[in-house]
Amino acid sequence: MRTARTTDTSNLNWRTSSYSGNGHECVEVSDDLIKTDGLVPVRDSKNPSGPKLVFSGTAWSAFIRSGCARQLAV
Repeated sequence: MRTARTTDTSNLNWRTSSYSGNGHECVEVSDDLIKTDGLVPVRDSKNPSGPKLVFSGTAWSAFIRSGCARQLAV
């Protein structure tokens, strides 16, 4: 069984994801943890102090591929 791990996201550098669309669905990501921990923190750019999701690099890649596949199918 996996246990939840707390990740400090307070001092990360954030950038708008290249997958965000036209300013309406803005997601910010941080690349700060990918090399050291293999993690990709994600937050809503409209609520930067709100909750953050932290994906493994593999899970983030799968999430992006899934979203791109759906967008192309429309």
